[in-house]
Amino acid sequence: MNSNIIDIIFIKNMVCNCYIRVITEEFAKRNIIVISIELGKVTISYDSNKNNIKTIRDILISIGFDLISDRESILVEQVKNAVIELVHYSNNINSIIRKSDYIIEKMNMNYQSISKMFSRHEKITLEKFIILHKIERCKELVLQKEYTLSEVAYMMDFSSVQHLSNTFKKVTGLSVTDYITANF
Repeated sequence: MNSNIIDIIFIKNMVCNCYIRVITEEFAKRNIIVISIELGKVTISYDSNKNNIKTIRDILISIGFDLISDRESILVEQVKNAVIELVHYSNNINSIIRKSDYIIEKMNMNYQSISKMFSRHEKITLEKFIILHKIERCKELVLQKEYTLSEVAYMMDFSSVQHLSNTFKKVTGLSVTDYITANF
């Protein structure tokens, strides 16, 4: 008797596209078929006689992830993935999209609700989370030496190079110049 189940699962801490391959490979070892996968969300098919949700959770935990089941936690993970997607994978050089506008559109919720929900579940505010990711992306961009500091500030939605520099120093403890020098 065919006992295949199709399920959509939500995964905590899946914040990089490189994890897509890792999760797909680990599931394949246990005959769990990945139908579709994106950051934080996977549609799978599996034989319920051989696997169950506990097995799936154990696989994820063994590779540093976990399942998310409650609605707010899923939404918070989707907010985190939206921030990561926009800051790290979108090239904003020709069109500034305010981070809050992008998240509002992606989540179809107002920013205040998103922000309050995020703060209830995480140890930092949404604004701080966004800033930390913007600075991480700035680090990558300045080390690539592909863009001027002015272009990096523009791409990351800072109002000026000075604003970027002040935020960079506040977050990292180093000036942008000191950071570049320390990494070359």
